[in-house]
Amino acid sequence: MFTKWIHGRIVVLLVYVDDIILAGDAQKDIDQVKTSLSKEFKIKLLGPLKYFLGLEVNRTAEGLMVCQRKYCMDLLTDTGYLNAKGCKSPSDPKIKLTATQGTLLDDPEQYRRLVGRLHYITITRPDLTYSVQQLCQFQKKPYTEHLQAAYRVLRYLKSCPDQGIYYSSKADLKLVGFCDSDWASCPDTRRSTTGIMMISFTKRNKLAVRMVIVEIGY
Repeated sequence: MFTKWIHGRIVVLLVYVDDIILAGDAQKDIDQVKTSLSKEFKIKLLGPLKYFLGLEVNRTAEGLMVCQRKYCMDLLTDTGYLNAKGCKSPSDPKIKLTATQGTLLDDPEQYRRLVGRLHYITITRPDLTYSVQQLCQFQKKPYTEHLQAAYRVLRYLKSCPDQGIYYSSKADLKLVGFCDSDWASCPDTRRSTTGIMMISFTKRNKLAVRMVIVEIGY
């Protein structure tokens, strides 16, 4: 990513191999950078941003919607889940995945490839982060139970492939943050899982093991 300031206005150039996004505060600054690039390189202008590395962008006067519907549909097609019955949640709260019990997969690479593709979808799907974070922990020795849990995420995607992140253009936007944690949910380590969402969102295991439940609130 490259940035340039022109009289207090910013222009941002994002490059991934031969795919480029150019954005800025003023159209004239963007045009200036495009002209400079065209003098040095052979470029093809594709117009307003609509698709980039699997991310679909829909821009209106009210805001910006970013989703990965095509990527999700391609994943469902590749895995044979395009016609599967959908479900209402990405994971079953009654099932606790563990690294010590189950039947090892004959082909662990199948699991790793699937989890990797699911992980990419979390760019625009905060609702998947917890479930995918759980699946990522078992890539070294995945069991059939872990693969079934990954298949449930596919069924959930089948029910809502076009969901994503919406950025409002309203000037009265307020920043509201939430943080929550469970208590010793991992059956293998007894560590808690914390979820945070602000500008960017994250999901990770706690490094410490809390001995009493009242400590979780801090």
